[in-house]
Amino acid sequence: MSLLTIILNILLPPLAVFLKHGLGTTFLISLLLTLIGWLPGVIHAFIVNK
Repeated sequence: MSLLTIILNILLPPLAVFLKHGLGTTFLISLLLTLIGWLPGVIHAFIVNK
């Protein structure tokens, strides 16, 4: 995992997921979790972008 990916996972989790997996269900889940609360989105982004 690069430093840029780590920074994006923290600041903009849906963008980090989008850059790795594209526009799909993983992105939508990340977006929904980030809208519910920032921390669930960050956790999901780190899990998905291993």
